[in-house]
Amino acid sequence: MSSDILKQSRSAMKNAKVDIHTRLMKSYKQVPQWWFYILLIGSIGISLLMSFVWKDEVQLPWWGMLFAFALAWIVTLPIGVIQATTNQQPGYDIIAQFMIGYVLPGKPIANLLFKIYGRISTVHALSFLSDLKLGHYMKIPPRCMYTAQLVGTLVAGIVNLAVAWWMLESIENICDVDSMHPDSPWTCPKYKVTFDASVIWGLIGPQRLFGPRGMYRNLVWLFLIGAVLPVPVWVLSKIYPEKKWIPLINIPVISYGFAGMPPATPTNIASWLVTGMIFNYFVFRYHKRWWQKYNYVLSAALDAGTAFMGVLLFFAFQNEGVNLKWWGTHVDHCPLATCPTAPGIAAKGCPIFK
Repeated sequence: MSSDILKQSRSAMKNAKVDIHTRLMKSYKQVPQWWFYILLIGSIGISLLMSFVWKDEVQLPWWGMLFAFALAWIVTLPIGVIQATTNQQPGYDIIAQFMIGYVLPGKPIANLLFKIYGRISTVHALSFLSDLKLGHYMKIPPRCMYTAQLVGTLVAGIVNLAVAWWMLESIENICDVDSMHPDSPWTCPKYKVTFDASVIWGLIGPQRLFGPRGMYRNLVWLFLIGAVLPVPVWVLSKIYPEKKWIPLINIPVISYGFAGMPPATPTNIASWLVTGMIFNYFVFRYHKRWWQKYNYVLSAALDAGTAFMGVLLFFAFQNEGVNLKWWGTHVDHCPLATCPTAPGIAAKGCPIFK
């Protein structure tokens, strides 16, 4: 993978190989580089200005902004090569929040902003490149693609901000399960995960949780384990070069499969894991050739079917006031999940940690 990254970096500095698609696209006017430079410099300038003008609300100082910019600049190329090769985009959200949590403990808003600038910038950059690649193959003029991306980003940002503002102002006790009506659909499971992450990595800080005296200090060893895991595969590929399937084992891709698990309750995660393992085992065991041929089509069909059924259930049932109570969605099956984990704190029905 490192050789691929170096190869792609060198080719980016030179003239790339001209294929039939590139020759056909030369009929259109290309996007000038200064268009991208204006967006880059303008975004950096506005972000730095925000850290100076609203420094108390933002909590992230100017050097923290520059740190986030540098992080995104360093990792975008290698992650882009991995995504182009494996169709997987490894996330480093936790690493970004871990780093800034050590540097700026007790500042949850700064932690979230660092994640946005240091990680989400990479996500949007690669998404932008993916759209440009699709437009390249579909022979859409580059300037039209650029304009559509820019206008779409502005419209999406304004609409999302307006809708979020309207919902916060009009829906009483939104996302607060204890204060809302029992049948209210506004429980916000995914955004609670974001809120919890800001509390864990920003307000509390990784030092208190994963430091030498933290309760979860042993979990830090997983960073070392993850770095060492690919080594046995590489060693085996050298010992048994005739086994062509050994180099195909990609530990980062296998590990990243867990990123597809649903958010929120442990019941969702367990059902996702069990269903996926059973389904893939039987399909691969008894229909291997079918699985190899239609795996990507099956994955896209399952995603599309889930999205379609979600919209259908909303308009057919929830929008008409009919709430379906699925098994496992209203009960966490873990009554101790709300218990305090700090040593010496007593709560009714909860164990006391020492």
